[in-house]
Amino acid sequence: MQPNPTFLEQLKQGFMPILASEHGKDVDHFIFLVHVLMAALFVGWLTYFLFALFRFRKSANPKADYVGAKGTISQYAEIAVVVIEAILLLAFAIPLWAKAVEKYPADKDATVMRVTAEQFSWQARYPGKDGIFGKQEMKLVSDKNPLGYDDKDPAGKDDASSPPKDIHVPLIPIKVDGRDTFKPVIVHLTSKDVIHSFKITAMRMTQDCIPGMSIAVHFTPTKVGKFNITCAQLCGNGHASMNAQFVVDSPEDFEKWFAEKTVKAGAPKVDLE
Repeated sequence: MQPNPTFLEQLKQGFMPILASEHGKDVDHFIFLVHVLMAALFVGWLTYFLFALFRFRKSANPKADYVGAKGTISQYAEIAVVVIEAILLLAFAIPLWAKAVEKYPADKDATVMRVTAEQFSWQARYPGKDGIFGKQEMKLVSDKNPLGYDDKDPAGKDDASSPPKDIHVPLIPIKVDGRDTFKPVIVHLTSKDVIHSFKITAMRMTQDCIPGMSIAVHFTPTKVGKFNITCAQLCGNGHASMNAQFVVDSPEDFEKWFAEKTVKAGAPKVDLE
């Protein structure tokens, strides 16, 4: 896994977790703004609370007033909070989400994989040169076919599966509109049993994995390294065992790993652990 950052590195990144994705800086910026609002609300309401304690102290108000204070300051404060929250939503949250949805890369321009969650593991599958996954159906799940892949589907003949809890992607430099960046990653997520949640903090990415559904997420890695995959949804007694590795390799290291560790569809079943 990535080494723990030094204090200066933590200070530079605002004491946020390690960042390894292109869109992550926008997520961190939004989180910073939310915390600024929270701090302002804390100071504001604490100040008002202390003022109320002093203004309505017993010695200055020996007789209870059942009407209460008359004024508009509290109304203005509440309106200001609503306006600021609306600005955060309309000016930052919605555009950030729209950016993630509208800039969805094409499969041909990305590294594509399918990740199936189960109690208590993750299993990655990569399409062959045709870029098309073989069919996967719950009714095909058995002891010999734990993830329900259709061996008769010609599209899946060149698919390959990685060892459980060991998911790799290559970091491939590319140019987009004259800008240096890296090849994006698309992950199609599903679950074999209960609801899980695929979370890679360093990529600033979390998405529920729901049985019977395939949900795609995308992000662009920006550095080579090993990053934690966790399950952000309580999924059973072995929930803590969902911890896994998401490895961003150089293209050469990825090709070597892929050749050595993955198993082609239709190949004899081997112990990949």
